[in-house]
Amino acid sequence: MDAEAIKALKDLMGALGSPNLDCRQDGAKLDAGARASYLFNSGIAGIDQADAILLVGTDPGTEAAVLNARIRKRFLRRGVKIAAIGPKVDLTYELEWLGEGADTLQALVNGGHAFAEVMKAAKNPLIIVGQGALTRADGAAILGLLHSLAEATGVVKDGWNGFNVLHTAASRVAALDLGFVPGEGGRDVAGIVASAAAGEIEAVWLLGADEIDTTALGHAFVIYQGSHGDAGAHRADVILPGAAYTEKNGTYLNTEGRVQRTTRAIFPPGDAREDWAIIRALSDRLGKKLPYDSLVALRARLVEAVPHFGRVDAVASADWAAFGAAGPVEASAFTYAVRDFYLTNPIARASATMAECSAIHHGHSHEATGTHG
Repeated sequence: MDAEAIKALKDLMGALGSPNLDCRQDGAKLDAGARASYLFNSGIAGIDQADAILLVGTDPGTEAAVLNARIRKRFLRRGVKIAAIGPKVDLTYELEWLGEGADTLQALVNGGHAFAEVMKAAKNPLIIVGQGALTRADGAAILGLLHSLAEATGVVKDGWNGFNVLHTAASRVAALDLGFVPGEGGRDVAGIVASAAAGEIEAVWLLGADEIDTTALGHAFVIYQGSHGDAGAHRADVILPGAAYTEKNGTYLNTEGRVQRTTRAIFPPGDAREDWAIIRALSDRLGKKLPYDSLVALRARLVEAVPHFGRVDAVASADWAAFGAAGPVEASAFTYAVRDFYLTNPIARASATMAECSAIHHGHSHEATGTHG
């Protein structure tokens, strides 16, 4: 979802007095009040300067292939030690697998693991944490452990912040910058789903939310707004067709917090509209008319709320602050955020070509042994 749609929906929810909104479809325990807790703070280019890299709950080869190539490039130049916590996968470069779960992370924080000393001795140590480490029930405690590890091993110091979160959803950073998280008395994604199943929430609005278990929404009235007929659309009582990213002008923030804008390549088909325009039209029908009638006016409001949205291709730095929570962690292994490289979003899942690529990759395509040899 683009930042304009997020801002419009947040304004509308605020006008309606609803605290129940959450951009974190996968349930990550990210802290919107501490920007450094969810950015790729070193910048992707910072990988080139790193002399020690720790991967936590991430398979960058699948989750961010270009970024993984950057790590491999750094490895080939020598002078860097790489380690990982998570199930073993082939990342195309040599690294030390320290363990699979949060117990290993706890050992690093306690100083009971040799790689902690490697990080302390490094000039530019770097941590890359994936959503697989943060989407568990103990995600907030894991985030707290990562904060402690970063401080104990010199990952954050004068002139260097090597604490990095790798996101797997377009513009999640923008949503967090806008505070698109539960308000006082509000619920996170798991809470919204559970409350809908229990009949405590009567209506749920899915803004391109296809990665949750929509079958668990009980008898709630479901409004789905999106561009492709994915899981959310199949559960919906009402569908509001939104424009795909190629069919609208949009603002996005990437995983390092860089402001990026896209330009419409084609007009949306049929009754589809840009997401912000749908929300603006609905606000009028609900008697809570939003105070903008054009993309220019909405962007002005966006920049007024968060000034760095107006600095295209720039990254606003984030102050290091406390984040995460104290508490016990589970000993179970981390799981990775991306299960199928070819089917990571509704657009890919609507593609026959991507479906065939997935089938060939998993070795159960009829065409894989026929036409494709």
